[in-house]
Amino acid sequence: MTFIKRISLIGTGAMGMFYAGKLFDMDPHCISLIAGGDRHERLKKQGFFVNDQHYLLPVVRPDDPPAPSDLIVVAVKHHHLPQAIQDIQNSIGPDTILLSVMNGIDSEAQLGAAYGMEKVLYAVAVGIDALREDNRLIYTTQGRLFFGEAENEGVSDRVKAIQALLDRAGIAYETPPDMIRVLWWKFMINVGINQASAVLRAPYAVFQSSRQARDLMESAMREVMAIAQKAQVNLTEKDIENWYAVLSGLSPDGKTSMLQDVEAGRKTEVDMLAGRVLELGKAYHIPTPVNEDIFRNIKAMERE
Repeated sequence: MTFIKRISLIGTGAMGMFYAGKLFDMDPHCISLIAGGDRHERLKKQGFFVNDQHYLLPVVRPDDPPAPSDLIVVAVKHHHLPQAIQDIQNSIGPDTILLSVMNGIDSEAQLGAAYGMEKVLYAVAVGIDALREDNRLIYTTQGRLFFGEAENEGVSDRVKAIQALLDRAGIAYETPPDMIRVLWWKFMINVGINQASAVLRAPYAVFQSSRQARDLMESAMREVMAIAQKAQVNLTEKDIENWYAVLSGLSPDGKTSMLQDVEAGRKTEVDMLAGRVLELGKAYHIPTPVNEDIFRNIKAMERE
């Protein structure tokens, strides 16, 4: 089994700051950030804060001399992935593992198209109630990282290597038998809670208490469920129930990443969520009126 010694991370939003901080706490010498331009200088000088702890990590430029990593964690927003794929090139070696903690169902395929699926593991983070403002992250619940090969009836050596790393870093994880199904489950969750929270401008407390808010969230999720069935991914009503078990444990004051983007005036990931649902709905001849309305509303917010 490979021992993960050298780790690179690209993307210092909420997910990136959380995982970078946990890995740095485990071993300050194991991890560096990949960033270019103004972001490189800002991270190098200012670092970031997680629960008020200050982190100053080594920062490398994308065009620095090649220095292959054992693991690259990709934590960028969907619209930044094409640039990130270019920026990680000098950190990839023959045995590098790529792990995306991004939202959506397509980042692994895009990374695999560039560098080979044999380098890619699937991953989704569920249940972290992170609040990010500029370079500061606050969270009360770290949630759980689901990751692995597409199928995990037997655990591969590279999955065992990442499991050992996460154990050392104190990062909660699970390796499910069917990772593609979990990927779609998280996609369904994000299509529901992220987008409904952005449209309603509502924190988790609203969805923990309001039937009307939950109805909007669930109706968007059920369109994904119908598409998943056509794509031979078995999502059911039980999967929505399982999401409520996660939702009930989140901080009532917590906010989804999309709501935080809307409030900060940043570009959202609506193209990767509702936009992708619309594309898949057309491909599988499934009506998607709820996501069509959400798409228009969030696009209008972005224009404002």
